[in-house]
Amino acid sequence: MTIEILTSPFMRYALLAAVITGVSAPALGTYLVQRRLALIGDGIGHVALTGVAVGLLTATSPVLTAMLAAVAGAIVIELVRERGRTSGDVALAVLFYGGIAGGVFLVNLSASHTNTNLMTYLFGSPLTTTREDLVVLALLGAAVLAVALGLRPWLFAVCHDEEYARVSGLPVRLLNLLLAVTTALTVTVAMRAVGLLLVSALMVVPVATAQLLAGGFRATQWLAMAIGVLAAGAGIGFAGVYDTAPGATIVLLAIGGFAVTTVVVAGWRRVRRVRPDARDGPAVEPPEVVLTR
Repeated sequence: MTIEILTSPFMRYALLAAVITGVSAPALGTYLVQRRLALIGDGIGHVALTGVAVGLLTATSPVLTAMLAAVAGAIVIELVRERGRTSGDVALAVLFYGGIAGGVFLVNLSASHTNTNLMTYLFGSPLTTTREDLVVLALLGAAVLAVALGLRPWLFAVCHDEEYARVSGLPVRLLNLLLAVTTALTVTVAMRAVGLLLVSALMVVPVATAQLLAGGFRATQWLAMAIGVLAAGAGIGFAGVYDTAPGATIVLLAIGGFAVTTVVVAGWRRVRRVRPDARDGPAVEPPEVVLTR
């Protein structure tokens, strides 16, 4: 059944769009999780909603206007965060509410059919991906991967210890702005596959799952990308067979994988902490060791 579904051109386009999203979103999301900015994708996604509404109202490309709005929002929040005049959570809240309000306001000015078009961007509609959309997504995804993988040592240094990176001579402001802009591009890439309201899930959940299994940053990033591709591909296949919402299916599979991994890893660690000794009696818990420098 799955093979028959993939013979349809629109299903192949949907699968490719989802895979591009699945590999690029976790690649960048690894840095956001490292910086404890896991929800920034939501904030930028809501700003991109205003851009989508502008594109629909002006009969221009919603992807282009969403990208411009997302980039502008990402730069603003990074500059606000850097100056420290407003705490990060307040700045994110401004993005959340301002983006939603702007998008709803502009959509209400349009004809009724625009609301239907907007839903495809809010919750994802990979099955409507065209060849032209796929080319744009591939170019944006390649740009995201080039930054996330090509600049890994410098971005990791900034995310791990910004002050140390500054003392070491790295262009911290430029790298922070580049990370913010790349996050905006990632939101735009994921917009068609999982939707603006679910974009953060693919940027965070595969990374959270990989952190339970991998031991270092590089391994976590590669494993998160693999998990993202697996969730995206499986979600499209499941949606094609059972006629479910593709974006929601992808996210639910990713969350389900995280839940299963959490239970298995927790059980395995508990078993390893217990040292069974048949001669001395039942298993005992090892004493807690406190490491000091």
